Formats: sequence, C-alpha cells, structure tokens
Amino acid sequence: MARALLEVVLLGALGGIVGVYVLLRRLAFVADTMTHTVFPGVVLGFLAAGTGGVFWGALVAAVVTAVLLTLLTARELVSEDAALAVLLTGMFSVGVVLVSRRSSYSADLTAFLFGRILVVTREQIVQTAVVAVLTLLVLAVAGKELVLRSFDPVGARAAGYRVVGLDLVLNLLVALVIVAAVQAVGTILVIALLIVPAAAARALTDRLLWLAPIGAVVGAAGGWLGLAASYEASVGHGVRLASGATIVLALVALYLLALAALPARRAVARSRARRLPADTAPAAGVGH
Repeated sequence: MARALLEVVLLGALGGIVGVYVLLRRLAFVADTMTHTVFPGVVLGFLAAGTGGVFWGALVAAVVTAVLLTLLTARELVSEDAALAVLLTGMFSVGVVLVSRRSSYSADLTAFLFGRILVVTREQIVQTAVVAVLTLLVLAVAGKELVLRSFDPVGARAAGYRVVGLDLVLNLLVALVIVAAVQAVGTILVIALLIVPAAAARALTDRLLWLAPIGAVVGAAGGWLGLAASYEASVGHGVRLASGATIVLALVALYLLALAALPARRAVARSRARRLPADTAPAAGVGH
C-alpha cells in the first residue's frame, strides 16, 4: 500500500501538470489515442521480458505513435481525425491479436487495460520518478513556448519557433506520462489522470500560472483519496473495489466539486471587477 500510494501520488501530480497543456491545446482525443496505441508495445514487452519489459515496450510504442502522429498532421498527408482513427484502431488491434495468443487471454487483457496499482514495484516507482523529473525539466525549458503555441500558433511561427517541433515535444510528454502510468492504472484509465485534474484546475482558476500547480494537487489528492477509499472498503468492510477505477471516480468527484464552485468564483470575479476604481479602466479610444 505504501508503494501504491507513492506511485499514485506521483502519477496524479504528473498527469495534472502535463494535462494542463493537453487541455490548452484541446488534445484530449490525441491523448486518448495514445493510451490505446501503446497497447501493442505493452504486450510485446510483456511477452519478451515479463513485467520488467512492459515499460520499455510501451515506451517504444508511445514514441513511435508520437512521431507518426506529428509527421502525418504536420505534412497534412491526412486529416488529424483520420490519422488518430487509423493509429488508434490499427495499433490497438495489433495488441489484442498478440495478447489473444496467450492461454490466459482474459486475465492478461484485463491487467493491461485497467492496471494493477497494488502490485507496483520499487522499479516502477523509480521509472515514474525519472519520467516526472524529465518532464518537469522539459517544461521548465519549453513551457512558455508550448503555451504560446497553444494560443497563437501563427505568432509562434513568426517568432521563429518550430511549431512542428513544439507539437512533437508535447506529444512525447503525453506519451511519457502514459508509459509511466500504464502498469499502475492501465491503458484505458490513464486518460483520466491526464484530463480530469486539468479540467478541475480550469474550473477553479483563470490564471495560467496557477493551472499546473492546482492540477498537480487535484491529481495527487484524487489518487490518494481513491486508493484510500478502495483500501478501506476492501479491508475494513469486505467490499471489493477496483483500485484504478476507484481512483478515477475520486478524480471525477473532485472535478464535480470544482464545477460546483465555478458559479461562486465567477460571482466573486464580477464583484471585484465592479469595485475597480475608475482610473484603472481603459482610456476611451484606446485600440481604435
């Protein structure tokens, strides 16, 4: 439980931070596609080296997906939605075909899709920590450029930034988060770690500076609450609850609470705007 708690807090915080950039770029479907396209890599890694090979197999599949998706959409060889559909269905089907050749098909498929947070190892925690450090370093260097690309791609290109390179960086960061989380919460539930904390943060603040910290806190808190609820129900009351799914439900509950607070936050913002002194208002004719 201690290892599971540490892993889920790391993943929740990491997903909350990277998810903010996914939310700004409206790449939820791209992230969802990547959670499925890593599946054949997960299976091949497991078949080649057992559980120790899952991380590396998923990493290879995720990098291949990120590069292919960036190239296909950048060169406009196909539309983005068509590229996503082809990659998602093609690679996920390859993974299902591979795993179906095993005698324990159903059990293996369930583990790959929904994860096993309670059997996380120290090696997996170290891998997640390395991914987190690498992700934070990349965002420290290219975070502002990624935000500029999100709001003004034309301006970013005019400023001399390689937009395709920024797209590849973000796709690779999303891929890394998915790879880090795939064994703990599975290829399907990982999308919740990337989207829900960031969406909750967006409901709580309009300030870009606060989105990532709030997303990280929501992600970590949701992971802790979900795991604690699963443990208490299973051990204390004899009610078996799947840990990964319970974590997702906790994240969704936090998101709903954030949505419930949204009208009050907007009312406070309007009240503050009405109380602004007259000399802070824009001068008449400015911008005309």
